[in-house]
Amino acid sequence: MRRYAIYAVPGAGSDDTAEALALKATVAAWYARADLHDLAVNARRYGFHATLAAPFHLAAAHTEAELLLAATAFAAERAPVTIPGLRPTAMGSFRALVPSGDQKALNALGESVVRKFDGFRAPLTEADVRRRRASHLTARQRELFDRWGYPYVLDEFRFHLTLTDELPAERAAAVDAAAAQHFALVAGVDVPLSGITISVEPEPGAAFEIISVHPFTPSFSIPRFALETA
Repeated sequence: MRRYAIYAVPGAGSDDTAEALALKATVAAWYARADLHDLAVNARRYGFHATLAAPFHLAAAHTEAELLLAATAFAAERAPVTIPGLRPTAMGSFRALVPSGDQKALNALGESVVRKFDGFRAPLTEADVRRRRASHLTARQRELFDRWGYPYVLDEFRFHLTLTDELPAERAAAVDAAAAQHFALVAGVDVPLSGITISVEPEPGAAFEIISVHPFTPSFSIPRFALETA
């Protein structure tokens, strides 16, 4: 059964900036490194992305076409956001590109996506529950998991672009050194995010594929009446 995900993918848009395209190309080269082949198996399968809505099966009441139309409408009502100062960083035993500086806009985007598209999500399967409800989750993360189907949303959300799978402790230092060198030219650069993408896993275990890109509206601003009634 197909699974869908809503991602942030810098460089996926046809009119993306040089900074976004350079970042995407640099990550592609990272995934292709022979010395990291066994350490990025899942990272490659899920593809270059930051998760906004974790993979989900489509609810029976909705179709793929409805999901894509909703994504188009959602994106059209938002302006591009900036991913500030990405740098390779440890996230537990994983490695990812993590922004620095003000992340309010990214956090707001993540929350908006989760709330807007939750109705498209089918209830989790037993396999989903086993995979995602890890024993190390905090009480708050379990609460979020039970409500939203994923523990790292809302106040537990942290925008990141995954670089590796879980690293063995004995290889972590070498990977950190490789990442620092590999991403030196793009580290600390502010990268515009121009839209959201819908990706799909065609069948269990298959690589995720981007099936649509939904651009934000560069000139979008909150209508004055909305400000006056807020």
